[in-house]
Amino acid sequence: MAQIIVRNLDEGVKHRLRERAERRGKSMEAEVRDILSNAVAEPERPKIGLGTRIASRFADLGLDGGIEEMPDELPRAADFKS
Repeated sequence: MAQIIVRNLDEGVKHRLRERAERRGKSMEAEVRDILSNAVAEPERPKIGLGTRIASRFADLGLDGGIEEMPDELPRAADFKS
């Protein structure tokens, strides 16, 4: 099992960690382990691509046709004044 040392921890943080651990009936070390484990846990996400997510977001709008590509057009800023 790995160990880490946290230097320069604010006394207030240490005090609040101790109080939190006491409220939960744990040692401060066990409480810190739980906090760290929860902080790095990543929720399970479906493995779908960005394009699929974008398409599903706009699927109910009835846009069935494709978007025409314009390979000869240069990018330009939007004109909102017109």
